[in-house]
Amino acid sequence: MTPRVSPAARALQTLEILQIQPGTTADQIGERLGVTGRAARRYVAILREAGIPVDSSRGRYGGYQLGRGMRLPPVTFTQDEALGLVMAVLEGHPAATGTGELAGSALAKVIRALPADVGRQAAALREYASAAPDRSAAHPDPAVTSALVVAVASRRRVRLRYRTESGSEWEAEADPWAVVVRHGRWYLLCHSHRAGAVRSYRVDRVAAVEHTLHSFTPPDGLDPVAALEENLGAGWDFPARVVFLAPPSEVARWIRPPMGRLEPHPSGCVLIGSTSNPAMYAQEWLPVIPFAFRVEGGDELRAAVAALASRYAAAVADQPGQLT
Repeated sequence: MTPRVSPAARALQTLEILQIQPGTTADQIGERLGVTGRAARRYVAILREAGIPVDSSRGRYGGYQLGRGMRLPPVTFTQDEALGLVMAVLEGHPAATGTGELAGSALAKVIRALPADVGRQAAALREYASAAPDRSAAHPDPAVTSALVVAVASRRRVRLRYRTESGSEWEAEADPWAVVVRHGRWYLLCHSHRAGAVRSYRVDRVAAVEHTLHSFTPPDGLDPVAALEENLGAGWDFPARVVFLAPPSEVARWIRPPMGRLEPHPSGCVLIGSTSNPAMYAQEWLPVIPFAFRVEGGDELRAAVAALASRYAAAVADQPGQLT
């Protein structure tokens, strides 16, 4: 049986929602809490009775927000929580050991606000711990990331200005379903109206975000992480089709989602995907798979594999030619 949540606890949850997302409507609060909009309005009334100023605005885009003068209680950390926070920041953002950028300066402020005994240990951990940067990590603009997160939470369509890996730019409207952090990179999982399909965009390549007046409804039962993993191998410039001479059950453990999807094939199984970098696909992804394979397409990937094979053949030739 699901335990009953008291109205006071629901009111505190409502307060947290309004702190994170001002302008939330009663129906949206109810949806977040799993109650009706009428019940959500009761929780707002409990907050007001407790002396917490909650303002409301009417109209299509109206909602609740905390009034001026609302003072939040101080945030306190246990020693383990404080050290865990410092470790998490350093793991995800090695440059935070200094104070010359946003994460570093913010972490310094948190440490200064800690009680003396806890703060000393957190400061020592930050000073003497060294973190090697993840070469594949990319840190997006916090303002852009915040705008996307607000759009996800409010289910508001956005207009994006996006820079591709080659440096070209384009604009498009998208329904932002989720922001997902994967291996040091931030992705926007969305329905792109430009492509007419699901797309995953690197947040660090989003140059500008503009909220529109259009709302959207995300797919039922959406698993953002699983959907991103499935989508990363689709929609890129160059197709990839690779046949493996082994059953799918043996090949599957070597296939990462960005490489594409694995399907049965008379010879064993076939990997169907796409890539923006055929050379990387040929040099880094395919060679680690310990099964014989045949690249059936596309032309760019076949050329990249042929070039790699030629280099390896030259490396073991009995009469080496001129090295290049």
